[in-house]
Amino acid sequence: MVRKLKFHEQKLLKKVDFFNWKETNSLQEAKVMRKYHLQKREDYTAYNKMARSVRELARKIADIDPKHPFRTEMSALLLEKLYVMGVIPTKWDLENANKISASSFCRRRLPLVLVRSKMSENVSHATKMVEHGHVRVGVEVVKDPAFLVPRTLEDFITWVDGSAIQKHLMEYNDMRDDFEM
Repeated sequence: MVRKLKFHEQKLLKKVDFFNWKETNSLQEAKVMRKYHLQKREDYTAYNKMARSVRELARKIADIDPKHPFRTEMSALLLEKLYVMGVIPTKWDLENANKISASSFCRRRLPLVLVRSKMSENVSHATKMVEHGHVRVGVEVVKDPAFLVPRTLEDFITWVDGSAIQKHLMEYNDMRDDFEM
């Protein structure tokens, strides 16, 4: 025998759609989203989808005969691309491509690269700085924290000219010119 639902329980159940209920791996997803400070669930699903497609591609390349020239060429292209993106540590082993996850792509986001290069204290602070437009990559000001930084652009991450943060850093290092405003 089931008890009768109270009024507030009935109101809550009206808002839940049991027919279109999506069962997800929410624990792992929440853990990654919290750790890498992802604001949108779509970012996590996109990274997960990319990682899955890379793993499938690596598995298909690994199934080809090891002596076939197509396999060596395609594995070299795949590993070079992943290495330049910064997703894998070395470009010599196809097994690295099989270990890619959504976290591999999350580690290449601009706020995490800022924290790794000691330009920020933590990920949430770095995310706010990026959103407010204090950081540029190369000559372009980046306001999207989901910007994936390849290895080639890591050295070109700087503060925006005229930014308050840059002024404070220049004053702290005694490098600020008196004639600058």
